[in-house]
Amino acid sequence: MGIISLERADHLYWIGRYTERVFTTLVTFFDFYDQMIDMDLNAYQDYCKMVSIPDIYGDSGTFSKRYLFDKYDPNSVYSNLERAYDNAIVIRDEISSYTLAYIQLALDHLQAASGSAAPHYDLQQVIDDLHAFWGCVDDRVDDEEARNIMKCGKYLERLDLYIRLGYPDRDIERGYSKFVNRLDKVHLKYHENCRRKLDEIVGSGSVKERKDEAVAAVWNFF
Repeated sequence: MGIISLERADHLYWIGRYTERVFTTLVTFFDFYDQMIDMDLNAYQDYCKMVSIPDIYGDSGTFSKRYLFDKYDPNSVYSNLERAYDNAIVIRDEISSYTLAYIQLALDHLQAASGSAAPHYDLQQVIDDLHAFWGCVDDRVDDEEARNIMKCGKYLERLDLYIRLGYPDRDIERGYSKFVNRLDKVHLKYHENCRRKLDEIVGSGSVKERKDEAVAAVWNFF
């Protein structure tokens, strides 16, 4: 395949980031939702702080509805999935219409879940759609560079969220390893000081103690 332009590389990268943001957000949301139901109605406030979004919700019920489904909330799951779709449709020839269709399916299922009597059960379909999307990427996107750029975005987003949300060290280490593996296969410029910082922090198992440094290194990586 030919050299991927900077513009197309940017779209590929952000497809990876936004789809992973939705995926990890939904998986984590279920844990916080259980906390709100069983123990602490204000657990959502801790979640907002962890992922650095403003608490514009006021209560757990409003949070559950707006954060998941409100297309006018720029931090919502719906908004992030819509951004993934917007990036994907620009380069549908590169990723194939079949691959794009799984993001559309995820959007459709997310919208349908907003009117469901059991939305949190129905959201599992969105997670399944995103699993299918990545399977389709591996099967249908012929350009290896394109696949690796998408997965750079995917694993950097995963690393960012895992650090912010306090995932176990082993999960962070695994996520970072997957990111570096893809990074070394693409022609993307990045800040080497950020990589050295993450090598040091993740390698030493000191992510929790140096969380702010780790988040800053991820944020400024490219």
